[in-house]
Order: sequence, then C-alpha cells, then structure tokens
Amino acid sequence: MTRIAIIGAGSAVSAPQMITDALAIDGLDGGVFALIDIDPVRLAQAHELAEFTVARSGKPFTVTSSTDRLEALPGTDFVINTIGVSGLGNVWHDDDIPMKYGVDQCIGDTTGPGGVMKFLRTAPAWLDILRDIERLAPSATVMNYTNPMSALVLVSARASNLKVYGLCHSVQNTLAELAGYLDLPAAELTYRCAGVNHLSWFTGLGWRGQDLMPNLRAAMLKPEIYEQDLIRFEMLKHFGAFPTESSGHFSEYVPYFRKRPDLVAQFSRSEYKGEGGFYARNWPHWRSGHQVQVADLIARGKAGEAAIDVTRSPEFASNIIEGVLLNRPQQTTCNLPNTGLIDNLPQDGVVEVGGTVDAQGMYPQPYGRLPEALAALDRSHMAVHSLLADSVIHRNRELAVQARMLDPLTAAVCSLDEIRTMFAELVEAEQGDLPVYLRERVSA
Repeated sequence: MTRIAIIGAGSAVSAPQMITDALAIDGLDGGVFALIDIDPVRLAQAHELAEFTVARSGKPFTVTSSTDRLEALPGTDFVINTIGVSGLGNVWHDDDIPMKYGVDQCIGDTTGPGGVMKFLRTAPAWLDILRDIERLAPSATVMNYTNPMSALVLVSARASNLKVYGLCHSVQNTLAELAGYLDLPAAELTYRCAGVNHLSWFTGLGWRGQDLMPNLRAAMLKPEIYEQDLIRFEMLKHFGAFPTESSGHFSEYVPYFRKRPDLVAQFSRSEYKGEGGFYARNWPHWRSGHQVQVADLIARGKAGEAAIDVTRSPEFASNIIEGVLLNRPQQTTCNLPNTGLIDNLPQDGVVEVGGTVDAQGMYPQPYGRLPEALAALDRSHMAVHSLLADSVIHRNRELAVQARMLDPLTAAVCSLDEIRTMFAELVEAEQGDLPVYLRERVSA
C-alpha cells in the first residue's frame, strides 16, 4: 500500500494541493496519507480537510496524523517536506533589521539577509528529518518544497544518501505568464530553461517551430506589458534571457534594483512587483487567512457541499509519484546535484533543470553551458549556498557570516563591518530559534 507522508502538513498552504494532486493520479487507487506537524491544532484541521478530500475522490485512501514523525515515517514510500521553522516569530526581524542597514527586501525568505536567516533556522531541523528518514524509510523518495530550496537540497546532497528532489513552481508559472504576454497557449510552447532555483533562465522560447524570443522583446515595448514585469523585462533587455521568479523577488537576487532608494522607486511596484517589506507585512495574515479558508472548506464539507477543488495542479510532486510508482515517464523540473547538468556552474552545487522520472528514478536533461553572464549571476548564489550548507554541517559560525558577505544585494549596500554587525544583531534577535553555534561570538 502506497504511503505518502507530508511533513509540515498543518502549516503549509501547499499540503492540501499535494493530496488533491496525488488523488488525481489515474491508477493510484489506494494508500495512506500520513500527515505530520508539530502544531496539533493545525494538524487536526489538516487531517479533517484531507478526510473530506479523500471522500470526494471516492478512492480508498486512509488519512493518519501525528505530531511525532518517528511514529508516522516507517514504511513511507514518498516524503513531501513543507516545513516552516519559526517563521512567524522572526519574519519582522528578517525584514526590519536589514532595513536599518539599508537592505530593502520585498520577500526576503530565500535570498538576502532574510533568506540566510531562514536557512539557518530551517537547515538543522531538515537534517534531523533526513536522519530519521534514513533510519525509518531509507528507500523513500523525498521531495522538498521548503525554501531556501537550493541550499536545503545542497545540505541533503552533502549530508545524506537519500534521493532528494527539490521542487518549485517558478518555471511552470513563468511559462504561463510568458504565454499570457504573447497571447498564446502555454501548452503549445517549447522552451529551454535552466539555472538555479528562483534564478533559472528562459533562454529559448518557441511555438510551432517559431523562435518567440524576438516576439517577447517586442511585447515588452508595450507599456501595459512591461509594467506587469518590469524588472524581469529589464533583465531580458540587458542579458537576453527571462528569469523564473517574480520581478519583486528576483530584484533581491541581483545588485541592480534595490541598492538605493531611487532605484527602488524606479523599478519597484506594489506587492510581488517589488514592494519593500511586502512579505513581512502580509505573511502572518496570509497564514491566518489560510486557516480560516480551510475551516470554511471543512464547514461546507460537513454541510454536504462539494466545495473542495479536485483539479490536479501544475505542481510536480504528483508527477514524481506517478512516474516512480506506476512507471509512467513524467516530465518535471527538478533541483538536483550538478552532475554534469550545467557545464559552467559548480559541479558540487545544486542546479535546476528539466527531466523525466520513472520507476528507475530521475533522468535530468543536461543543459550544456549557460550564457556566461547568466552563469556568473548563478555562481554568486551557489557560493552563498555552499557556505551556508557547510556552516550548518560543520557548525561553523564564520562561514555563515561570509555567506552573508557574499550575498549580492547585501554586498551592494553594506560594508563588511556593517554586514558582520547586522548578522550579530539578527542572531541576537532570533537566538531562541537558531543553533547554539551561531550565538558564539567571533572576533572581527
């Protein structure tokens, strides 16, 4: 009987969709969803919603839930990781303290000062989870959705023997957006895309044998299209490729758009288009709003309404389950160790490429060489990821400080002494949720 464990099931917006997607797999006609979360209240709510979702599908799945993953993991075939570690209590620190030093973030949960701190809070818990899976479900296929994606997958590659696939929706969402800008059906587009998670690049785009990159450059000259994604269109104009993350979030990955207030004013727009502090101000409300939404779905289910959407989403977790379990080759985009996949990126890092998965595993598609300017932008982040991974694995505080020093946005704004002081202030503010080694003072 197929057993699918979701860790972080009570707190993740994506967990209900993972269940819906698995239930939509033709030929997967039964099994167990094992829900795991440390918050018993939210876990109970997730369990109840999962029960209604399963009932709506008509498939003979069982739902179990536990706050103890040691109880839930044995015999698991697939593990989906969606944890969020101490984010609610620290999201303001991640944004406000860097802003004191002039580092203006829009999202700040994957890169920049906020991304570094999120990794340092999350990676120790992730390592503990991996060790438990190694003992209790060593043959499981592990899928990670938690950010910072690349750095967490890199930790798993350096500290675990498990098959860990990093999954995201940036590529498929960007493809849909590009199709909208060109007024073409996304399903008919062909493309070449590779890089690092949230910093991958559409270097080729086609439709019925036609090269669409000139069309995309022409489309961005229309103000009504340019304004929808101005930072990504700026990158297309100057670098010849279209990046895979929203303009606001992408602006944190490069040193060009947020290092001065005048540039923030010029290139940023509201919400995901670059608004400063957008995630920090809104994420707590989104989290509580999601809980209200789930409660409403449960209430409507109890009233006999078919309120749960059972449509399979573009997320790739169900593709991997279908490919591995039913041996049906499935297309996916995945974050994996760079074993010759992108020639001019570090081979000891993690990259994002397309591929196919079946019962024998993942067959990533080698990309070759990225255009050198794009590779250089990716390499800067891969260096940060490498330092962060080694910092946690070897419990070395100075490596974490140096990772912050190499972050492109932080380095564009702050001096080395300022970065070191900022790091110490963040650690002081968040010390209760960080490993002890980070609290050990190191002389400058």
